[in-house]
Amino acid sequence: MNVIDESGILALSTRLQRLSEQLRKDGAQLYKTFDIDFEPKWFPIIYTLHHKEVLSVVEISSEIGYTHPSTISLLKELEKQKLIKSKKDKNDERKRLISLTDKGTDLIIKMKPVWAIMIKILSEIANNENNLLMAINEAEEKLKLQGFLQRALELKIMENQS
Repeated sequence: MNVIDESGILALSTRLQRLSEQLRKDGAQLYKTFDIDFEPKWFPIIYTLHHKEVLSVVEISSEIGYTHPSTISLLKELEKQKLIKSKKDKNDERKRLISLTDKGTDLIIKMKPVWAIMIKILSEIANNENNLLMAINEAEEKLKLQGFLQRALELKIMENQS
């Protein structure tokens, strides 16, 4: 066991990042194995547009839970790959509406069998004594109610008062 693993809860963010990087790396390799040119970081937008068809940048950002600048950056990459297209909203010229291109739709058809494999594998990985997905959902809900920094500042104030 290394120092990070031994540090327990203090290294939670580091360990989640490590797990995420491993899953992304393996996911990218799996796509390559199936001869699919796809970056796992594109998944949230592609998957969202597969289900919602046409969304504004703000709506996509909200759906995937990313900041507006991060969403814009990914959208630019996907547009460059010709997987998405955008057009101006007829009701609001400032708003861009994003949708999949035919190439993007074809890509999803190729990816569906890979997603089925991923679901089986990830379900097996997450389905342990302390179900990983349920634990992540619970942690995210707690952070929605009150963020990490806000909790820390309140704790500091309480300690200063006692």
